[in-house]
Amino acid sequence: MFAAQITIMTDTKLHPHTDVVLIGAGIMSATLGVILKQLQPDLKIEIYERLDRAAAESSDAWNNAGTGHAAFCELNYTPEREDGSIDISKAIKIAESFEVSRQFWSYLVQQNFVGSPNNFIESIPHMSFVWGEENVNYLKKRYEALHKNHLFERMEFSTDFNQLNSWMPLVMEGRDKLAKLAATFMPIGTDVNFGELTRNMFQYLMKQKGVTIHFNHEVRKLKQKESGEWSISIADLAIEKKKKMRTKFVFIGAGGGSLPLLEKANIPEGDGFGGFPVSGQWLKCTNKAIIEKHKVKVYGKASVGAPPMSVPHIDSRMINGEKALLFGPYAGFSTKFLKNGSYLDLPLSIKANNLIPMLSAGFNNLPLTKYLIDQVRQSQEDRMEALREYVPNADSKDWELETAGQRVQVIKKSENGGGVLEFGTEVVTKADGSLAVLLGASPGASTSVSIMLDLLKRCFKDKIDTAEWQEKLKVMIPSYGQTLNDKPKFLAEIRKNTAAVLDLNN
Repeated sequence: MFAAQITIMTDTKLHPHTDVVLIGAGIMSATLGVILKQLQPDLKIEIYERLDRAAAESSDAWNNAGTGHAAFCELNYTPEREDGSIDISKAIKIAESFEVSRQFWSYLVQQNFVGSPNNFIESIPHMSFVWGEENVNYLKKRYEALHKNHLFERMEFSTDFNQLNSWMPLVMEGRDKLAKLAATFMPIGTDVNFGELTRNMFQYLMKQKGVTIHFNHEVRKLKQKESGEWSISIADLAIEKKKKMRTKFVFIGAGGGSLPLLEKANIPEGDGFGGFPVSGQWLKCTNKAIIEKHKVKVYGKASVGAPPMSVPHIDSRMINGEKALLFGPYAGFSTKFLKNGSYLDLPLSIKANNLIPMLSAGFNNLPLTKYLIDQVRQSQEDRMEALREYVPNADSKDWELETAGQRVQVIKKSENGGGVLEFGTEVVTKADGSLAVLLGASPGASTSVSIMLDLLKRCFKDKIDTAEWQEKLKVMIPSYGQTLNDKPKFLAEIRKNTAAVLDLNN
C-alpha cells in the first residue's frame, strides 16, 4: 500500500520536533493519546491519519462486531482440552481486560471528555447457542467451568425450549422442539460503537494544548537516528507535499497498515513478522419488524478452519443512532491490508526475513485456506443457508450484503524457524521503548485500554512506577494493578459504579 502510491511532491526542509507521534486515528491511538495526556499534560503529540476522518477503518461500527468482548459468548476463547476439560484462562484474561476498559470509559464520561455514554455503549445480553449432542455437552461443561468464576457468575444455562425461546424468539422460530439445543445467557453484556467512542476521544484530544491531528497524511518512512529519536517522512495527500518530523516515541496503530510500517522501521524485534489478510462481509437486515424482534447477541461455533474473527453471530446493534441487525461475518480473501488499501499490500509485505515464516504458516493452515476459498465462492443463497442455521425463517428479501472491515492476522517466526499464524493482538516494541507497533485483530478494541497499559510498562519504564503516574492511573482505572476475578466484593463494586456512569444494566 505505502510503496505503491508514488506521487511527485515538493520537499520541505523543516524538521519540527514532538514528544509523541501516533500513526493511525483508530481506537488504539485515541486511547493511548488520552492516557498519555492525562499522565503528562505537557506532552506534545502529533497524530497522522491517511484518511480524511477518524475511525474510518477497523474502528468503524460497520467494520467490526461491536461486541464488548468480555468472553461471555465467544466460544473460541474457551477451547476444549484433549482430556475434555475446558480451558477458561483466556476468557478470564479478556473479561478482566474489558472491566478495565469500562472503568476508563467511565472516567472519560465523568470528566466530560466524551459525550453521553448512550452514544457509544448500551446493555445487550450476550448468548452462546449450539445444537447437536456433542456441542450441547461442550457448552454445558463451558458454563460449569465459567460459572464458578466471579466474573461469570451471572451466566445462565438452559436446554429448555421455552426458556431459549424467551431469550431469543427470532432464533427459535421454526425449530423442532425435540432437537438437542442449548444456550448460555449473560444479562450484563454490551454493544459498543467503537467508531463513535474513538471520534469522541479525538474531539477531546483536538482541544488539548500541544495535540495536533493531521488527516489526509500518510507516513511513508521512519528511521531511528543515532540520538535515539525517530525521523518520520510524511506525505500531505491534500496538497501534495512532503514533510518530516522528529520524535522521541512512535506508536503505530494503523490496523492492517501497521505491518508495512514495522518493516520500514527495520528493527530487530520486527524480524520475521508477516501478515495474512482476511476480509469480511455482513448480511444486514432491512426489515424493521425483524430487527425489533431480536434483542441479544448470539454467538455460535466457528466452522473448521475458520479464523476467530469469523465466528458466526446474529447481532442486535446500535449504529449511528439506529437499531440494526447483522449476521456474519462471512470471511473472504483480499490482498489488501486495509479496506481502503492497495491490492499490492500483501505482495509488497513479503521480505527475505519473513518469506519462510509466511510459507510455513500457509502450509500449516491449509484448512483456513480451504475455508476462505469456500467463503469467496459463496452465492447469496449460500449465505442465506448459513443465516438460516441461526434464523430458520429468514427470507432473502429481508437481507442485503454489507462489506465489513479488513483484518491482518499476525504471522510470526517460530522457534524452529518456521511460521505460526497468531489470532489476536500482538504489540511489538523496540528494546529501548522508543517504538511500539500494534498488529492483529480481535478482541483488540474491547481490550484497548489493557493493551495500552501494557505498552506503557514496556515503553515508559522510567515513569510508569513513579508515584505521580501510579496515582493518576488509579484515578482513571480504580482496579489498576489488581485482579478482579478473585475479589468478588471489589468486582461487584467496580461493576456497580461503571454501570451507573455508563447507564448499563447491572
